[in-house]
Amino acid sequence: MKIFVDADACPVVGIVEKIAKAHNLPVTLLCDTNHVLSSDYSEVIIVGAGADAVDYKLISICHKGDIVVSQDYGVAAMALGKGAYAIHQSGKWYTNDNIDQMLMERHLNKKARRSSHKNHVKGPKKRTEEDDERFAQSFEKMILMAQKEEKR
Repeated sequence: MKIFVDADACPVVGIVEKIAKAHNLPVTLLCDTNHVLSSDYSEVIIVGAGADAVDYKLISICHKGDIVVSQDYGVAAMALGKGAYAIHQSGKWYTNDNIDQMLMERHLNKKARRSSHKNHVKGPKKRTEEDDERFAQSFEKMILMAQKEEKR
């Protein structure tokens, strides 16, 4: 099992690395040339800055049983399609039971934004320690569940 992080502007990279290290799991951080990262623990893959280049690279190298950390519902859907696990930086698990609903909501929200002619959309609220703790607990739980499945 490997962990892949869609690391462009991802606020939980440090948490992922800390927990992965405790479980002795390899981590790969993927970013584009606009968000160059370095890490003492993880492998870092830098891809071209093309639209969705990181997403396609991540999906091309992840496999069944791997864990994908991404805030992108489309990446999560493709990861689930490959039999990987997927988790949002909020700690919410993407599953085959909820991904269609999430993709539909994303589509409807995008459609509403386009039709309202409002160009400025408020960004996400500031991340808190509670957000980090919630992600850490959920991520740890996912690793343990995935390891249990792997042994079957």
